[in-house]
Amino acid sequence: MNAQLQPTGSAYFIAKETEKPENHTLSVLVDNEPGVLARVIGLFSGRGYNIESLTVSETEHEKHLSRITIVTRGTPHVLEQIKHQLERIVPVHRVVDLTVRSHESGQERPLERELALVKVAGTGEARVEALRLADAFRASVIDANTEHFIFEITGKGTKIDQFIAIMKPLGLIEICRTGVAALNRGPQAM
Repeated sequence: MNAQLQPTGSAYFIAKETEKPENHTLSVLVDNEPGVLARVIGLFSGRGYNIESLTVSETEHEKHLSRITIVTRGTPHVLEQIKHQLERIVPVHRVVDLTVRSHESGQERPLERELALVKVAGTGEARVEALRLADAFRASVIDANTEHFIFEITGKGTKIDQFIAIMKPLGLIEICRTGVAALNRGPQAM
């Protein structure tokens, strides 16, 4: 084997050199039963795929169905492999690449949002500036005392990244993010 093309243990090795990695958002409809999430995650870890974001929740209580939203990165070839492998897992009902679906409907990306809780400690000018910037980002104060704030912010991941970056010098202490929730625009369902 060529010394420059040694396998890395990752599925990304098999990608064609001309393909560039892309971020895609996948929506997976599954039975809401024990072990399903472990099987889906096992598929990713067992093949060396990375998960950038993962969100899971029951969405159809009467049918006992959950929706798993996964943001992953890979070449088009690798992303297609991921989708086909997910479809073969027994309790998976449907897999939709929301990124591809949005491109097909003339949109750049699916509608994606995250929620974050951001704890900031500070007094004096730093405290005033944190409140002013939180207002500019439309973040809500959900807990406060004389020593700290906890802000709740929703929006695109880039907005949350920016908010976190500007809070660092003002006394950022802790962050908790939900991961991406996503839907495609338009009247059709998943």
